[in-house]
Amino acid sequence: MLPGVRNAIAVTSAKGGVGKSTVAVNLALSLAARGAQVGLLDADIYGPSLPLLLGTRQEPTLAPSGKLRPVAKEGLALMSIGFVAGEQAPVIWRGPLLGQAVQQFLSQVEWGELDYLLLDLPPGTGDIPLTLSQSVELSGAVVVTTPQEVALQDVERGIAMFRKVEVETLGLIENMSYYLCPHCQARHEIFGHGGGRQAAQALGIEFFGELPLEAAIRAAGDQGRPIALAAPDSGAGRAFAQIAAMLEAAVERLAASL
Repeated sequence: MLPGVRNAIAVTSAKGGVGKSTVAVNLALSLAARGAQVGLLDADIYGPSLPLLLGTRQEPTLAPSGKLRPVAKEGLALMSIGFVAGEQAPVIWRGPLLGQAVQQFLSQVEWGELDYLLLDLPPGTGDIPLTLSQSVELSGAVVVTTPQEVALQDVERGIAMFRKVEVETLGLIENMSYYLCPHCQARHEIFGHGGGRQAAQALGIEFFGELPLEAAIRAAGDQGRPIALAAPDSGAGRAFAQIAAMLEAAVERLAASL
């Protein structure tokens, strides 16, 4: 289904509201900054956020093959239901239609030659994650969580789902890990701290690192220029770059072991 894609990687969270889409977009930009050819599929059909986060409402065009060309922005190949359904149009579909839509975005889009195609999944373990894991040979999954216990319990369920469908979990990212006061530089652990690292150790997966709870990350996403693009030398920008390097290394190790 994806003949030109070397690595298809699911970016997932079993719980909503953990910043998964923000992480997926900044991770894609950080991989591209390292010289990789990167695509990003917004597989959240009910709540697409890719058009806002990258500041584009461009509609995809048809290629001579009859397939859709992905939208090009900031060196990324992009596809989202938000590009074709209209800005305010709700998607009122039952479960089977969600799986069909994602399959069409995979098979009817001319992705071309990519080193990485990141799949920004909706939260949970429902139709879309199952469809993807059964339709595409995923190189692995990256799990995003926050430090509090309710999110970490859902992480265990999400990783268990991927293990059942024989998809390797490449690593875990703890988002909103801490807040640095811009005035006194004191570190505040609003949602607790260390839960992501402990969960990764308990589950036997790699811990990719911590990302701060930072107003600049939110503002950059709202403006359509994510922090990895707008301020790559900031603390958050460097954190995303480090995680991108760890992801590349994890993919290479997995490929070597296979």
